[in-house]
Amino acid sequence: MKPIILTIFLMLGTSGLLFAQEETQKPLKISGYAEIYYQYDANNPENNSRPSFVYSHNRNNEVNLNLGFVKANYETEKFRANVALAAGTYMNANYAAESGVLKNIYEANVGVKISKTKNLWIDAGIMPSHIGFESAISKDCWTLTRSILAENSPYFESGAKISYTSDNGKWFVSGLVLNGWQRIQRVDGNSTVAFGHQLTYKPSEKITLNSSSFIGNDKPDSIRQMRYFHNLYGVFQLTDKFGLTAGFDIGAEQKAKGSEQYNVWYSPVIIAKYSPTEKLSFAARGEYYSDKNGVIITTETPHGFQTFGYSLNADYHILPNLVWRTEIKNLSSKDTVFINRDNDFHKNNFSVVTSLAVNF
Repeated sequence: MKPIILTIFLMLGTSGLLFAQEETQKPLKISGYAEIYYQYDANNPENNSRPSFVYSHNRNNEVNLNLGFVKANYETEKFRANVALAAGTYMNANYAAESGVLKNIYEANVGVKISKTKNLWIDAGIMPSHIGFESAISKDCWTLTRSILAENSPYFESGAKISYTSDNGKWFVSGLVLNGWQRIQRVDGNSTVAFGHQLTYKPSEKITLNSSSFIGNDKPDSIRQMRYFHNLYGVFQLTDKFGLTAGFDIGAEQKAKGSEQYNVWYSPVIIAKYSPTEKLSFAARGEYYSDKNGVIITTETPHGFQTFGYSLNADYHILPNLVWRTEIKNLSSKDTVFINRDNDFHKNNFSVVTSLAVNF
């Protein structure tokens, strides 16, 4: 009898353990993020705002919240959904064109797996952008502030996409139908949809190569100007302590409705990161942004926006989920595009910013 009782006991114990594991692997997860920052702009503009092409960490000489959100994620084998409500100076600047409560929706999307054997999904709603290697979540980026090319390409998008990830995880490809260039609501008078693609290849854990595009019109039909944009980047973890990211954006937009001539803008960037310890890391960035005709950044100056930038960054992880970051950055433009408190224009802009970011 004893062996039978022991067998029953073990079976019950194993069942209880499996039940406990199922209970801990719940499909609903709640998470949050907040980043507090202080920034000093040497030009000290009177309105205490950084230049108009800066959307993240854009307030000067004050302690403020860049981005804070609470997110609910629900995921099963065949269904997924995300909802995140947010606040902060990033939301104020980047969602200024949206109306009402849409200004506070950081993410809201649902997805359905449409294949029984392959990782093939359709997602729709408000989603993070498929363009670029930098997001609004600073702790996930190598530098505290965003590159000029990241600030002036979509952070978010709304629409639908179909995506496929290969069985070995090395390939990811998606096609998108969008409401516009970083739009939740389409521009009044615009009846067109936009399109995009993303192709990511990871030959190893240390290398990521990505190609993303946008094709569409972001203006009313009466002045329709087609925009073609491509983003290319590579992330290379050269050693355990040293990494390198290189990116290049290029875009072209019709000069006028029906025109066969285009205004072109482009931007290369390179970022190097060195992590001597698990808690401490440093990053250096060099970048250039050329928009002579003011397609994305309007200056009304003879040479438009042609600006070099460099930054140095230091991060210290106080706790696994709490990081202190500090960055110095200088921008140098061909024309006098930066304004100071006395309403004088300068070619240079120097800033220092420090932040505390926590996730839970």
